[in-house]
Amino acid sequence: MSKTKNNNIKTLDQFKDKHYGKVGTAKRDELEIGYDNFRIGAMIHEARIQKGLTQEELAEKAGTTKSYISKIENNVKEARFSTLQKIVELGLGGHLELSIKI
Repeated sequence: MSKTKNNNIKTLDQFKDKHYGKVGTAKRDELEIGYDNFRIGAMIHEARIQKGLTQEELAEKAGTTKSYISKIENNVKEARFSTLQKIVELGLGGHLELSIKI
């Protein structure tokens, strides 16, 4: 059995550097922001399912609409921090943590 070396394998960061530019460029920043918004929506969706809530029930507890919850979960709309905090704390009974990395 011979081993073949695949020089085409790249890390995710290498792929993003090649196709979206280095960190700090407009195209790369747009990609990273989009990914962060997607992650937030996915986390809200997962937490809502774990709590056994419908989008409508979560919206009612958080003081927003089912449509807004749906748009956040499906990465159609960015959530304002204050609204995200209400969704997590009032709607899901959780705690929103924020960190800054420099």
